[in-house]
Formats: sequence, structure tokens, C-alpha cells
Amino acid sequence: MNIQRLSPPQAPAYRALMLEAYAAHPDAFTSSVAERVALPMSWWEARLANGPAPREVVLGATEGGSLLGVAGLSFETREKACHKATLFGMYVPASLRGRGVGRELVVTALDCARARPGVRVVQLTVTSGNVAAQTLYERCGFVTFGLEPLAVAVDGGFVSKRHMWCDLGATDESTRRT
Repeated sequence: MNIQRLSPPQAPAYRALMLEAYAAHPDAFTSSVAERVALPMSWWEARLANGPAPREVVLGATEGGSLLGVAGLSFETREKACHKATLFGMYVPASLRGRGVGRELVVTALDCARARPGVRVVQLTVTSGNVAAQTLYERCGFVTFGLEPLAVAVDGGFVSKRHMWCDLGATDESTRRT
């Protein structure tokens, strides 16, 4: 398995995997399948555009040319908040879970954030009750700092989101790799 930054030629595979994620887990993502399927391929390609200091970076776990899972980082650009990044769009299909793909994606995302000058904090949200995801994030150094009730409307109801953060200065290699 290889973890790498995705690039525009990988946009069709990235789009297909994320549309699968939105359909399989509508409570886990703020975007819906309908919203994302309507976006042109150029939107997906732009999200994966390379550059020296991109606003977003999407990482992919690949093996034998197949995309196994993804995780994105969005870097804050405002002066007073540029020490923060947000982990988004984390997805590994159910058939591939338990192989360490998700853990490697999160660890690589944290390393990517740590390598960006000035970035100190990575935040994320996880659906309340998604114990497996929350446990993964905690093992990688994330700590809960709040619960947002009624965060996402899904199928006529609402789900809450647990807000978590990781202080990049407080986590080290032994914490993240165990």
C-alpha cells in the first residue's frame, strides 16, 4: 500500500470513491450524493491540483493501481487562523477496513499538516456514535472538544457531530503509529 497526494489525472477514481462514500454513509458527510454528482469533473480536478502551498490536499491510499481510501486536508488561509487545518473526506470502503488503511491516511495527513509552515492544529468532525472512526482518531492523537447537536440533516432527521482536534506539537511518532 502506498499513500500519496492525489493529482488531477486521478480525479475520476477519487470522484467515484467519494460518491460511493456519500451514498453508503449519508450521515458521515455534510455533502450529499446529489450535490456532488452535479459537479463537473473540472471541480474534482481542481481539488486535486498541485501547487507549492495548496489550500487543499487530498491523499489517497493506492495498491496495484486501485484507490483504497482517501483523506483530505484543508488549510486555513486567514491570518489569525492559518495555524489550523481541517481533516475532511476520510473514507475507506467497508470491504477494506481493518487493514490499517485509515490509520495510514490519518497519520500521513498529520505529517502533511506538520510539514506546512505554521500549522499547529488539525481539526475534524465525526458523526456522534461512529465509535470506530472516533477510536481511530483518538489513537492518532485527536481529542474531543465539543458536540454539535443537529449538525447535519439526514433523511428527515438530524445527526450530531463530535468536534475533535490534534495539537501537532503534542503528538509524536510513537503516539501516532501504535
